[in-house]
Amino acid sequence: MSASNDDTIIGHHYDKYASKNPIARYLVDSFLAAITELYTLAEPRGKTVLEVGAGEGKLALHLLDHAPTPARYLATDLTLDRMVPETAGRIETASASAYELPYASKSFDIVVCCEVLEHLEQPERGLAECARVAREKVLISTPWEPVWRAMNMARGKYWKDLGNTPGHVQHFSRSALLELASLHLEPIAVRRPVPWTAILGRPRLEPRG
Repeated sequence: MSASNDDTIIGHHYDKYASKNPIARYLVDSFLAAITELYTLAEPRGKTVLEVGAGEGKLALHLLDHAPTPARYLATDLTLDRMVPETAGRIETASASAYELPYASKSFDIVVCCEVLEHLEQPERGLAECARVAREKVLISTPWEPVWRAMNMARGKYWKDLGNTPGHVQHFSRSALLELASLHLEPIAVRRPVPWTAILGRPRLEPRG
């Protein structure tokens, strides 16, 4: 596990999208269905979308295949070396920090930031950047704690860390994520696919608190 130069913690990578375990597959399918539903509620058709912390680009590809097509989909991450080849020609990519997105305020209609905030030493700062560059909607998700860790331990993973996935430095209960989101977003809809929490919200004109 290592820290990037902007305090984003990069740890062990488990490709949940590629799991062949039937239980894991069911849980991931439920997660993707919830994210797709919220993304569709954001009405992406013909609009511009920014994904922050896109990793391999697999969520981007799923959304492009299962939701209305945006006019532009730009996926960013600290580095792009994990992007799967299938993203070529389908999405734009750029290297960017969640803490300092190199875009003007209100540059994108929709901002997607899924499975990222738990890796940030300063999650509010990252969320604030997402809200800043969004014109209409922001979609976020994180693992649901402590259920996430309990499920890791149940499958025999990360026992010495009490089930904590390497790289997760924040641990959001459902109420804690909603509280954080409400600082910079006006929540519109919440979905609770086990073991995650997903929130769609509008950027606040002025941050709370």
